[in-house]
Amino acid sequence: MSYFKHHVFFCTNQRPNGESCCNNLGASDMHTYAKKRVKELGLAGEGKVRTNKAGCLDRCALGPVMVVYPDNVWYQYVDKEDVEEIIQEHLIKGKVVERLKV
Repeated sequence: MSYFKHHVFFCTNQRPNGESCCNNLGASDMHTYAKKRVKELGLAGEGKVRTNKAGCLDRCALGPVMVVYPDNVWYQYVDKEDVEEIIQEHLIKGKVVERLKV
């Protein structure tokens, strides 16, 4: 068994000179929100969920993006409601949120 049931990576890459990147679209704020919610819901810790920032995940055109391992499910999100849906459906219920999958 892996140390975490789910490991969630948010691309928070910041490119110079205003180039398109996930962080320009609020990725750091969404990571902070997700990390807080995961803790509030008692989902954080060994055998549960770990939420991390990541550098460039090389999917800038789809940003902002996050990936859930070991499920290898990539999501594009817009706001807190999307992130909350991923938490509730994927991380809690184990159901992929198809409308946000990329």
